[in-house]
Amino acid sequence: MTQPYENKSTCLHSVCLMVRTENALFTTRTSELLMCFFFFRCVHIGGALITGAAWSAMPVTSQLLRGLPRAKAFASSLLPCQHHQSHLCSLPALRGPSQTWQPHPAGRCYQTSSALHNYILTPPQVNSILKANEYSFKVPEFDGKNVSSVMGFESNQLPANAPIEDRRSAATCLQTRGMLLGVFDGHAGCACAQALSERLFYYIAVSLLPHDTLCELEASVEAGRALSPILQWHKHPNDYFTREAQSLYFNSLRTYWQELIDLTSPGDAPDTREALLNAFKRLDNDISLEAQVGDASAFLHYWVLRVAFSGATACVAHIDGPDLYIANAGDARAVLGVQEEDGSFSAHTLSNDHSAQNDSEVARIRSEHPHSERKTVIRQDRLLGLLMPFRAFGDVKFKWSIELQKRVLESGPDQLHENEHTKFIPPNYHTPPYLTAEPEITYHRLRPQDRFLVIGSDGLWETLHRQEVIRIVGEYLTGVHQRQPLKVGGYKVTLGQMQGLLEERKARMSSAFEDQNSATHLMRHAVGNNEFGTVDHERLSKMLSLPEELARMYRDDITIIVTQFNPHVIGAQRQEDESH
Repeated sequence: MTQPYENKSTCLHSVCLMVRTENALFTTRTSELLMCFFFFRCVHIGGALITGAAWSAMPVTSQLLRGLPRAKAFASSLLPCQHHQSHLCSLPALRGPSQTWQPHPAGRCYQTSSALHNYILTPPQVNSILKANEYSFKVPEFDGKNVSSVMGFESNQLPANAPIEDRRSAATCLQTRGMLLGVFDGHAGCACAQALSERLFYYIAVSLLPHDTLCELEASVEAGRALSPILQWHKHPNDYFTREAQSLYFNSLRTYWQELIDLTSPGDAPDTREALLNAFKRLDNDISLEAQVGDASAFLHYWVLRVAFSGATACVAHIDGPDLYIANAGDARAVLGVQEEDGSFSAHTLSNDHSAQNDSEVARIRSEHPHSERKTVIRQDRLLGLLMPFRAFGDVKFKWSIELQKRVLESGPDQLHENEHTKFIPPNYHTPPYLTAEPEITYHRLRPQDRFLVIGSDGLWETLHRQEVIRIVGEYLTGVHQRQPLKVGGYKVTLGQMQGLLEERKARMSSAFEDQNSATHLMRHAVGNNEFGTVDHERLSKMLSLPEELARMYRDDITIIVTQFNPHVIGAQRQEDESH
């Protein structure tokens, strides 16, 4: 049964005419619904409804959806993520508390998925989507032994934005010891996150080099000799480099190591904490400077401005033997999986979110600006009412003076003038900078019971609690499933339905480890978990079938890196250190 919606902010609801069936809420005529999305775009601005003109080709999350004219894609059981909001919101968000799609208010009842057969995607199709960006790396062994504290890592990404705004990086430091792993969550575009994924590890690696090695690098460049490699990258084929910018990036990096040569002396041992701090701050400064100077190449000029005016958070791990450092700026998160004596896993958080939920971060920002801005510097849990993370790279709109922004934009390429975001000045913008890329650095000395590290963008942590994340990964890696009491919450279930739930859980136990990648396995849970904490294939297939314009309403991009530690090597290293 359909009914009109008087609230214009729920315009999407009025487009999606729903009927309630016994099993779920499905679209009456999906082919007509898709036509509506092709030709109308509804945007809610200041309480007014603006309908965009004809879309000729709205992209969809999966090409598979194009061949399903009657696909039941928009079930009401798929509620948008209650916690997710866009990082940058210069306009009122389409979805708010009063705009959330709600199920029918009648009494809740649960029906087992065995009663539902109209899947949008088959299990092989779901696997194809989930595994498209997975990557695995195993640290090589020497003489049949792994002498590294890191056994290897597995990573994956699942886009919600088109294109995806998250990036990931992993590399081994060749001139020093250790491994670098990082997740970069972009906003207002992917340019800044892309730049970080290519550049930040080089800045960190150079910061860790001793004085003599820096001098050797500079001498090689002066003499025109080939440089000894600094990093060994571990990249998925989809993780690309911006080739046109490599010369610019190298010149900025070289200027940095030249300054380090002047500031250090022979025999100085770099400090890891200081190296991470300096690398973050210097790269953000270079991003800003490159945008101000511009470039003779029209492409590069436009690119450096795109990087500077977009933004990205960063969470990076540096692992060298038993020494683990986390450098975090923003709301990505690093959580350690610790195995207890009884075999269960507990979560040990190694980073703090830099957001309005962090009281110390709120106090820091307010202390850096006049008392007269106390009520405006943070509004609606956002920086100046706009930006959710309180630390980020790029985002020069929150760092430059208004005069500098106008001067750079006036001399910039025409394409930049077409971007409404770049021309927009944040409200109550009086005492910049309001934003910093300075990381918060955490040190942890690894123990044999520290089994793995999960680094994830906020898209993961918004869907799963950190303890649930660690439990899922721990059970996957060890093959030991800690059975939890079956929870049905406030749902009305019959004995027959309870039996169905138990049979489903038993079936899942036999196929729980079909994934060959722990990050993929975790992603499957993040997207497909139902109200009972188990993966529901129907829900998973529907979530992966949502058109790109709708997918962003339900979840964010998700990027995951799971690093597995070698407890035997860590234990031996600790004993060796203690003996000295």
